[in-house]
Amino acid sequence: MANRLLPEWHPQDAVQLTWPSPSSDWAPLIERIEATMEALVVAIARYQSVLIAVPDAATRAQLLSRFANLGVEASRLHLTVVEADDTWARDHGPIAVERDGRPVLLDYVFTGWGGKFEAERDNRLTQRLAETGIYACPVERREVVLEGGAIDTDGEGTLLTTEACLLNPNRNPHLDREAVESLLRKDFGIERVLWLANGHLEGDDTDSHVDTLARFCDPATIAYVRCDDPSDPHYPDLAAMEVELKHFRRADGEPYRLVPLPWPRSCFDPVDGHRLPATYANFLIVNSAVLVPVYGDAADSRALAVLAEAFPGRDIVPIDCSNVIRQHGSLHCLTMQLPRGSVNDATQQGETS
Repeated sequence: MANRLLPEWHPQDAVQLTWPSPSSDWAPLIERIEATMEALVVAIARYQSVLIAVPDAATRAQLLSRFANLGVEASRLHLTVVEADDTWARDHGPIAVERDGRPVLLDYVFTGWGGKFEAERDNRLTQRLAETGIYACPVERREVVLEGGAIDTDGEGTLLTTEACLLNPNRNPHLDREAVESLLRKDFGIERVLWLANGHLEGDDTDSHVDTLARFCDPATIAYVRCDDPSDPHYPDLAAMEVELKHFRRADGEPYRLVPLPWPRSCFDPVDGHRLPATYANFLIVNSAVLVPVYGDAADSRALAVLAEAFPGRDIVPIDCSNVIRQHGSLHCLTMQLPRGSVNDATQQGETS
């Protein structure tokens, strides 16, 4: 019973989100981030369902009313009360594989990116959701640390990741490169790992998650962040990453089609002035569309055009993420896709757990 890690473009039932709590780090920005999350839910619900973990019953009731007023079909909303520490569903949500033609959700340990932040409730979130019956497929616990934003796949046995994250001693210090690759083969059916030794964004707390840097658009195409400003501190590292990508080969020996994404102007936190990790690589693929983070930047339109060419036949939907990056993440970080056959329609209006 071999597993296969599903690519993001595999048909989906829903996208999973975790709604921000006023008691979280989002407190100073709670109204702004809620407005962003609303826009995200409305956009996703045009194409498929949305599963939202909410902090309490009152929030659940408010959101059901709010989304009804915004025209979202009730049948596409799955709201369940589950406690969480933060909103980053990409990293505390389940990772989907296919086994014998059916989906299975793997629940990895989440430690707040190597112990940087409180994560006990986030680490329990997938199991708590499973207990409500919202998932229509098995959920299996794994006792190793792994975040969804750290990996990307072509769905054909190749995985793209970074050394800075998967080999970081703050994740699984007992696992060396060989052991990590063995784990990836066992859990995901991976035959090849493409390791990026370079690539980092200032303000990134994840130790260089690959979903901030380079992403598969299809099995032959990789979109990646390219810095075109030699005076920017990012320039040498991202140029070295570009060289690595040019040397990567597909399983058949052919080079990848590389799609460089534009470089937005530097974004800084208005409170203390530290740089924020704005990136167009943090897009989300859903059924028939690609949702793209934008930042009110002149490069936004170019990023949308580039990704439209990379994803022919899909709608390209911009989502303003200028407030999301204030907490050092972006669009993809907020979301986790759930494949066809993984969400139980019978609990689409599921009550609290």
